[in-house]
Amino acid sequence: MSVSSSPQPRRANIGRIVAASLVGTTIEWYDFFLYGSAAALVFNTLFFPSSDPLVGTLLAFLTYAVGFAARPLGGIVFGHYGDKIGRKKLLVFSLLLMGGATFAMGLLPTHATIGVGAPILLTVLRLVQGFALGGEWGGAILIVSEHGGDKRRGFWASWPQAGAPGGNLLATGVLALLAAIQSDEAFLAWGWRVPFLLSGVLVMIGLWIRISVEESPVFLEAQRKAAEEAARAAGTTAKGGEGGEGGVPAVKEEAPVVQVFRKSWREVLVAIGTRFGENVSYYILTAFVLVYVTVHLGLPKSDALNAVLIGSAVHFVTIPMWGALSDRLGRRPVTQIGAVGMVGWAFAFFALLDTESFPVIAVAVTVGLLFHGAMYGPQAAFISEMFDTKVRYSGASMGSQLASIVGGALAPLIAVELLKDYDSSVPVSLYLSAAALVTVVTVWVAKETRGRDLTKDGLVGSVPAPPAGAPAVNRTGNTETVKDSARLGG
Repeated sequence: MSVSSSPQPRRANIGRIVAASLVGTTIEWYDFFLYGSAAALVFNTLFFPSSDPLVGTLLAFLTYAVGFAARPLGGIVFGHYGDKIGRKKLLVFSLLLMGGATFAMGLLPTHATIGVGAPILLTVLRLVQGFALGGEWGGAILIVSEHGGDKRRGFWASWPQAGAPGGNLLATGVLALLAAIQSDEAFLAWGWRVPFLLSGVLVMIGLWIRISVEESPVFLEAQRKAAEEAARAAGTTAKGGEGGEGGVPAVKEEAPVVQVFRKSWREVLVAIGTRFGENVSYYILTAFVLVYVTVHLGLPKSDALNAVLIGSAVHFVTIPMWGALSDRLGRRPVTQIGAVGMVGWAFAFFALLDTESFPVIAVAVTVGLLFHGAMYGPQAAFISEMFDTKVRYSGASMGSQLASIVGGALAPLIAVELLKDYDSSVPVSLYLSAAALVTVVTVWVAKETRGRDLTKDGLVGSVPAPPAGAPAVNRTGNTETVKDSARLGG
């Protein structure tokens, strides 16, 4: 079976699917990142009052990390049902769950009003956010990856990835606007609630768009084949009679998450390692930087927020470019560009921040996010292509969300603690560089996946897929082209 015979969408369909996924992921990341920015700027005062600003910030980031802890559970639950009943239904539910939790945060009483109950309620809602996002990422990238065809999957699947800087851009932009037009007293009194309450409006818009999304053709085809196999097995059993000669009892299939850990645990580890450096670097560049610039350097909030705003805008535009480049060069080479670049930029980044010059700080954040984008852009296609259709939602979600616990969840906490203990950025640079090095090594030993036909199970071979039309050698030794091969990309 050739690649060209796999389910291919009409051009109009893929555009609508990408738009719906991008809008949905942007809104969900807006909700998630809004918490991180608020944790760095106001939650330490409102929910965790302390005489030491860094201690209060550390406690605020601890609840920030709790959201990451809930993400693997969300990945398991959403992955299970996403692999069983489809991608679309779960995407709609995750959007409602995330938006509801964020809206409720905007209504919370603070520590000054109800005491210790305030941070407890905040933490519970943060857990709900994490659970919802744990299921969102896998579904959003899969519904695009499985619609987008084999040749341009890196480009199409990178658009939901752009939802992360899009959401951060939106969250930071709203906070920056409020910080610019309000006094610090007004912002602490009520202004911080506005971005959280705004989520209710955004979710309604996202829900209207996301409901129009069509279910993945790859999933529907796999579901059809599974139904046919079950019918054949049932027919064979009926002919042989219960316990009769020739009867073949149907075998109950294991849950997708069980299949992932039994048969695809290596791919899960590769996904974790691939995401580790990317995940750590992103939260250092966008969340911890707010603490470093405002608390350590003593600069205005607007400087930190505007620097992240500029960097996120460039990040948003360039992520699809990195994804498109991965369709030409492969997932591994493009990811390595970002990971190797981040190993060195980890030290230049803080040196530039220490100049206390806003233009230089903006450049530091922007260049860092460009390197991050090279890791992040190809990632959706790379991880999707590692798993078979029946377990793809579960596998992609688990690999991604487990990485978020050991990576993004701990990154701001570790960075704040290192800064507090050493009063220097050097240990933070070493931590960031080491995290990027983990991704360098992981991707170095990983198999290239570019060009894989998602309708077929299993990766074949261990060499990068050649350019379209170039000769390739299959496992039987026969020469074929990528256009005619249904098995390349292993």
